[in-house]
Amino acid sequence: QVQLVESGGGSVQPGGSLRLSCAASGSIFSINTMGWYRQHPGKQRELVAVRSSGGSTRYANSVLGRFTISRDNAKNTVSLQMNSLKSEDTAVYYCNINQQLRDYWGQGTQVTVSS
Repeated sequence: QVQLVESGGGSVQPGGSLRLSCAASGSIFSINTMGWYRQHPGKQRELVAVRSSGGSTRYANSVLGRFTISRDNAKNTVSLQMNSLKSEDTAVYYCNINQQLRDYWGQGTQVTVSS
């Protein structure tokens, strides 16, 4: 089994910053991608940022230049630094890893951006 534990969500005013972290443990063999998705109320889950084991990254257009994903392959952790937050960034954020063609998800952490 694979466990993903997220931390760092919370409430912040527009323009503020938050950092999300996720640690993977359990049956970890060879993680391909690690990343973050988010889900707005009533909407489908969407990609925020993902980083491959080789270091390539992909971001949603809406977060380009504001969010930065980082990954520690030795510790099996992935983080998301979120700057210049906007109200539309309010969502539940989920950590995701892909290992051997299988996706694993964290429990989700709420991020609320409001004045």
